[in-house]
Amino acid sequence: MQKHSASFTELARVFLKLGAMSYGGPAIMGIMQAEVQEKRGWLSKEKFLEGLALVNMLPGPGATQLGIFVGYDRAGWRGGLLAGLCFILPAFFIILGLTLFYSAYGAMPALRGAFYGLGPVVLAIFIVAVWRLGKAALHGRAQLLIAIAAAFAVALTPLGIAASLLLAGCAGIMLYHSRKAASIAALTVLLLSAGLHWLPNIGGTAPAQPGAPGLWDIGAFFFKVGALTFGGGLTVLAFVQEQVVSELHWLTPQEFLDGLALGQLTPGPILMLAAYVGYKLAGIKGALVGGIAIFLPSFILMLSVLPVLARLRHLLWIKAAMRGTGAAAIGAIAVSLLQMAPHAAPDAFTAFLAVFAVAAMLLWRAGPLPLMLGGACIGVTSRLNPLQRLKELV
Repeated sequence: MQKHSASFTELARVFLKLGAMSYGGPAIMGIMQAEVQEKRGWLSKEKFLEGLALVNMLPGPGATQLGIFVGYDRAGWRGGLLAGLCFILPAFFIILGLTLFYSAYGAMPALRGAFYGLGPVVLAIFIVAVWRLGKAALHGRAQLLIAIAAAFAVALTPLGIAASLLLAGCAGIMLYHSRKAASIAALTVLLLSAGLHWLPNIGGTAPAQPGAPGLWDIGAFFFKVGALTFGGGLTVLAFVQEQVVSELHWLTPQEFLDGLALGQLTPGPILMLAAYVGYKLAGIKGALVGGIAIFLPSFILMLSVLPVLARLRHLLWIKAAMRGTGAAAIGAIAVSLLQMAPHAAPDAFTAFLAVFAVAAMLLWRAGPLPLMLGGACIGVTSRLNPLQRLKELV
């Protein structure tokens, strides 16, 4: 019992820290990998990749689900619940505080400057995570080809991340277990993917309701978003924007853009933007309902799937599928990296910061937190003349 108590205390401390310092959307997974896998050795690289593959096949916020995966592996369902809650709590309180502050005092130029320098460091953390995980996941030409194929499928086809990873699992079964079973599974995935592509969007668009929405409306909408939207945080945000602004007319375009700005200033999962929307609609109660509703499906899904996965993991076809999905996860993450790069490092100055941060982590084993603090300080001081002139020169 004492050992479990120590594990729970350590889980809470680590995931509160991750929730308070992890910026950058998909790069949060890189920060998590550096903290729990590289630094603490709580699980192997192969197990971490298994978690990455799993969360990319499920709807909802991947980083939160990955935290639940790590907590479950560390201390059972209670550990998964604790890790997930501790990961999202800092984001809730920070975005709520920023929303109140922003409403009262307007824009915050110093913080925007800090994030100018923070962006390339987050990009560097993501690059290093992909490099380290790739070395662990890609053994031989076959897995490298699976990773490349998955990247092309995610970037250039309508398959999406979930279908691409499922097909990669089929490729793993074909290579390492049974060609016949893999062919049947791949055909099933393709037919289901085609069917879902042609059917109306299961998330649907709800008709705008007259008057202000109640707490039940807010909760039902964000629960649906968390349960039915695939593709990670950015995809979910695009869906939320379409619904909240264009269909439901709950917020104006400018109000939603203000929320996105605050979301960039908030660590942890980017989908905590739901708390901002909830606050704008129904105050603090609305923020609480929105924040809970959008993450609740992730807890239900992960804590339902993980016990089954633990019992099936020893089966040969599951092991073969995981070898395929683990490789494909690297390809899918690389696509996210390429999509994030122009926004995280928009000019030569920030590109140099990203390269320097990569070198610091690979050559000198620098940790993510000191580099993030340094990047934020550089971003703030870049408003001063000497660094501004250097940016203009390069």
